[in-house]
Amino acid sequence: MPELPEVETTRRALAPRLVGQTILAVTVYDGRLRWPVPGDLPQVLEGRAVRSLDRRARYLLLRFDTGTLIVHLGMTGTLRCYSSAPPLARHEHLEFRLSSGDRLRYRDPRRFGAVLWTSDPPECHPLLAELGPEPLSPDFDAKGLYAAIHHRRVALKLALMDNRVVSGVGNIYASEALFRAGLRPTRPCARVSRAACARLLAAVREILNEAIAAGGSTLRDYVDAQGNRGYFQLEHRVYGRAGLPCRNCGTSVRELRLGGRSSCYCPHCQK
Repeated sequence: MPELPEVETTRRALAPRLVGQTILAVTVYDGRLRWPVPGDLPQVLEGRAVRSLDRRARYLLLRFDTGTLIVHLGMTGTLRCYSSAPPLARHEHLEFRLSSGDRLRYRDPRRFGAVLWTSDPPECHPLLAELGPEPLSPDFDAKGLYAAIHHRRVALKLALMDNRVVSGVGNIYASEALFRAGLRPTRPCARVSRAACARLLAAVREILNEAIAAGGSTLRDYVDAQGNRGYFQLEHRVYGRAGLPCRNCGTSVRELRLGGRSSCYCPHCQK
């Protein structure tokens, strides 16, 4: 958390306020993130205009003429844009002063996020180089999904969360997509048919699009770039609902551990 819908929601909120703006000043209050913030970032960015704001998996890409700022929100990171910035709060690591007068702040209490610079094409960066297709792009299709997983013996949910198979599908939305597709998270990939891959593909796209439209899921303290909470958590069918009745059939939702992560499913609706 944040997962792909939350990152995409952040991108959509920020893009109109960032693209075309020049970075007048960069202040690094605390560069201790998952990887240290580059010490020369102010010199690299000041006076440069943001050309575009894109997303790759769960990474935000602020593109400049001279390179790309790669931002990952980790588990608790947020990017907020202020017309009138409040006093600096705890855990705010960076501030970007824009030519519009707005201020963009990066906050990350647990410091698992990242703010990195590359002057090379971002797709060549080690963090992005091995990412699989985007789940919402035409590059992600049922044929490709089947080819990527049918020879594997791992549980289906673990494959779905493998960024080399498809990029950016995290625990929340993998759980919800598997429920919608009627597939149990523990099913071995080798036992997933082409037809089941097609159902899962459709479910992943539906769930992600619905979550983006709802502003993502706010489970703890996630807010978008304007401070708005998401509300897709109200639509969750299995995630976080262990022991509660399935909203489809009434069977008690079960919980297990897969790859060190909690995984919830309905034993009646998912086979």
